[in-house]
Amino acid sequence: MGRHSLPDDYARRDGGGGSRPRRRRTVALATMVVLAVAAGTAVAVQGGLLSFSESCEDSAVRLSMVASPDIAPAVHAVADQARKDGVRSDGRCLYVQVVARDSYKVADALSAGTRTPDYQVWLPDSDLWLDRAQGGGNSIPITPEDSIASSPVTLALLPSAAKTLGWPRKKYSWAELTASATESDKVRLGAADPARSATGLLALTSIAASSDEQGGDSDTRVAATAKLLAQRMSDGDTQVLETLAQDDSGAEGGNPQRNQAVLLSEQAAFAHNAASAGSGKLDLFYPKDGTPLLDYPYTLVNETKLSTDESRAALRFMTLLGQESARHTLAERGFRATDGTTGEAVVASAGGRAPQPYATPSAVPPSTEALQETLGMWTITVQSARLTTVVDASGSMATIVPGRNQSRMDVTKASLIQALDQFTPNDEIGLWEFATTLDGDKDYRTLVPTARLGDPVKGGGTHREKLAAAFSALQPVPNGATGLYDTTLAAYKAAQATYVKGKFNAVVILTDGSNQDYRSISRSGLISELKRLADPERPVPLLAIAVGPEADREEVDEIAKVTGGGGYQVTDPADIQAVILQAVMTAGQSSLDAQE
Repeated sequence: MGRHSLPDDYARRDGGGGSRPRRRRTVALATMVVLAVAAGTAVAVQGGLLSFSESCEDSAVRLSMVASPDIAPAVHAVADQARKDGVRSDGRCLYVQVVARDSYKVADALSAGTRTPDYQVWLPDSDLWLDRAQGGGNSIPITPEDSIASSPVTLALLPSAAKTLGWPRKKYSWAELTASATESDKVRLGAADPARSATGLLALTSIAASSDEQGGDSDTRVAATAKLLAQRMSDGDTQVLETLAQDDSGAEGGNPQRNQAVLLSEQAAFAHNAASAGSGKLDLFYPKDGTPLLDYPYTLVNETKLSTDESRAALRFMTLLGQESARHTLAERGFRATDGTTGEAVVASAGGRAPQPYATPSAVPPSTEALQETLGMWTITVQSARLTTVVDASGSMATIVPGRNQSRMDVTKASLIQALDQFTPNDEIGLWEFATTLDGDKDYRTLVPTARLGDPVKGGGTHREKLAAAFSALQPVPNGATGLYDTTLAAYKAAQATYVKGKFNAVVILTDGSNQDYRSISRSGLISELKRLADPERPVPLLAIAVGPEADREEVDEIAKVTGGGGYQVTDPADIQAVILQAVMTAGQSSLDAQE
């Protein structure tokens, strides 16, 4: 916060031993003036000539904050008390209106940038939403400041289910815990949609990281876990609590449609237990390899558009949220301090008990790349994909990648093969390549038709194996140029013609340059044609990835956006795998939202 000066200097004045010259006459005169004004004001107030409340109301600095629904009531209580106490910013009363709004909805709206926000401050439940909010080309700028609270992500169970897993004595890693809970359907486990819930995403990412530590075929294990969670998925954290069984009739009893365990934040369990009685209360497992934290970052929205009074008032309110009285208000509602520490009472009320490692330092926050990979994998798991992969085979793909003794094509092939491991046997993928005059007058040709990865093929093996071999065989075409526009249109038409309802249909185009076929359709002509062909009832987003420094991200983004997709840039082709998963996640979630 070094960039900002806080309103109303709350720093203690210098209390050192140095003395200042005493100006008795000035002090005396000032005191007389103050007394005279005070006396006059008292008379005016008694006579109804002045009203401090009206004056405060008229001159107040008013802020609007949208906050994650779990923390909104606590922040509202702090704001309400500040108003009652007459807390001021630069001498003006501070009025803060707090509105509960799901973090993913705010992030998506800020990323789209199509509407001016009606709020100046945003308090999401996790900083992972900040990256999502800034993911669009026209996104509204945000300025993250300090975290104001935290809450660890846990596994919450009804008492009988917790007993089945040895609670509270037995300790598990994330991978061990989910494996034990889902083994032979021992415990019915539910989760909130990781695309809409920071709790769900952080938990799933922790499961993936923990599985990697176990070694072996971790990707398959994590995909299997995700598949099970997807079958009992809820839209958000509030909804996942509503899926819990109404009675605790044992691990084998009760309504099979109801969950006995859910991935949940400690604070959500605290709130649930406060409203429950007896067997309806939850017990918490805290994985021994560390629990990720929801961290509630205080964030200014469109800061350059804020007035000086608004900006300083927003920082004044953030300071207020860090004071002891506000921290007490947050703790009363089950939130931890920003460093993850808390009192025994909060843990006990939430359902934690020794020797569960509830005081173990939180896990290292997952990287943005890890979160994107998890989201991409999740989107594919929830909704099987049907992708046409279109790879640039122009001569420039033979260019050596700086720092590697490999060509762009070689690194691209390796990244595509790696990405292939993230897809399930039910996913459908095909392969095209393109370069000028590759197939007669056509700039493109189909190498592997789009089909289920698990399907057998002639000669033995599966479609997955055939596709991996085709990826490996890709070679740059000597003197071939980039025939981007005609190829894009042809691939889009083919994907629409073979559209499969119920799957995530998309075209993934990888190119290292701009269109070089000057006999082809123009860019404006291509965009107009794609707009005409796009069908909201049969969405086929283009996911265009510009590879290398010569590629034009703005060009591919402009083309892809009209289909509901987007353009991406990678400097190193080795990053293609992560970007494909990110692109699939982003477009896949938009597709799911559009169908609701």
